[in-house]
Amino acid sequence: MSIARRVTMRRLLGTGAATLAFSAALASVASATDCPGGKGWQDGGSYKPGTGAGSKTETDRCEFSLDGKNFFASVKVDDLNLKPTDDGKVHVKVRAAGDASTCTASLASYRAHGPTFATSGEQVFHDFDTVTVKAGSVDSLDISIPDIGCYAQIDLYRGNTKFDGQLDAKDGLPHGDLPKGPDHPVIKDKLIAAWNGGTKDCTTTQTTPPATPPASETTPPASESTPPASESTPPASESTPPASETPGTGTPTPSASESTTAPAVPTPNGGGDNLAETGASSNTPLIAGGAAVLLAGGAGIVLATRRRKASRA
Repeated sequence: MSIARRVTMRRLLGTGAATLAFSAALASVASATDCPGGKGWQDGGSYKPGTGAGSKTETDRCEFSLDGKNFFASVKVDDLNLKPTDDGKVHVKVRAAGDASTCTASLASYRAHGPTFATSGEQVFHDFDTVTVKAGSVDSLDISIPDIGCYAQIDLYRGNTKFDGQLDAKDGLPHGDLPKGPDHPVIKDKLIAAWNGGTKDCTTTQTTPPATPPASETTPPASESTPPASESTPPASESTPPASETPGTGTPTPSASESTTAPAVPTPNGGGDNLAETGASSNTPLIAGGAAVLLAGGAGIVLATRRRKASRA
């Protein structure tokens, strides 16, 4: 096999390996949630039952399960730890209880400033899910949670209100204020169960990445402003050709030469006519000669006549 073919085969193999690696990376990204967080839970860990922004009430005819097998009312859910799966999410199964026709429930996660609701401060919205289940059906509430160790608050509650502070959002859901610990509880009597935990404050560190893209987005406009500058250069170059055409002697010289020959051409023709009108044409000597001959002949005739008359007298 020639050296060129060997090099080509090696490049093809390298490209194929890179393609497989890129495809695997895309597959992992595609399977990940759009909401950041949930890292570090592969080694275990869980949120323990805790306090929430409200008083626990009946489940609005809903039953819940953390293992997907045993369904209980809210008080039974609080007896179990909320364990994230390998995808960094928590899952709560929901079904309508007894003879209920439907039930609606929501699950929300927040990054907090402390490990309990009393120390959570103004919470940072993280993720949310809501389901409405009909009789005989089972659905699942699935949300992303903050990275392991981060202070977090997770609330299971009745209804489909999204307490994220986006009161003007138009996504078909009712929205409410963000919870702010005991100073501003929002779920109140709709709370079914709550979980708390964590050892560090992640409210600032996880909000920094979203702030970076806007900064990078401001750079393209600057780069876009550069092309107009480059576009302004072609007009300058376009203005140069007219300037080059002006100094170029090619175009003006022919016009000058044509103006020189133009008067030269009409001069012989027009000159003959004009000179003929003034009697100074090239035929004047011939005419003058003829006139002289005629004058001489006339003078001779006059002299001859006079002599004849003189001789007769």
